Amino acid sequence: MRKILVALSLLVGTAFTSNAQSTIDETIKEWERAKAYTKEYLEGMPADKYSLKPTPEMRSFAQQMLHFTDANYGFISAATGVTSPVGQGESEKTTDISKENVTKLVLAGYDFAINSIKTLTPAQLTENVKLFGRFDMNKGMAIAKAFEHQTHHRGQTTVYIRLAGATPPQEKLF
Repeated sequence: MRKILVALSLLVGTAFTSNAQSTIDETIKEWERAKAYTKEYLEGMPADKYSLKPTPEMRSFAQQMLHFTDANYGFISAATGVTSPVGQGESEKTTDISKENVTKLVLAGYDFAINSIKTLTPAQLTENVKLFGRFDMNKGMAIAKAFEHQTHHRGQTTVYIRLAGATPPQEKLF
């Protein structure tokens, strides 16, 4: 009986570890898809419209992209424990909002997120972190919140691209 319980425990443990690894792999795949999709947005906005603001009190297209890039660094650094290579809000503070520079900064932020997530083990996804010194959640949820945030801001820029007279990229769910 004991051998059966040990074998069953090992089987369940292996299934959980396999599923958790699958979750990490799927998360990385989703971040890679988000990077490619965001690159299409960056390419779709005319270079002379990166400073476009729908209204004066709103962020410009470049500021939207750089805002979620800074957040990606913050969220992912907190979730993975990998030190961010940029200071808090550093991307948004840049004075060079050219298409070339914004694209470089945004894609580097995605590379940081993807490479940092790759450092996690399946067991680490369930470890708790305190996000921004206020929010208690597990690492997997912190990564999901980062993904939600970048998706939210990228989606807002669809209107900016249309206001610039360009066509935003087709939806890229898969």
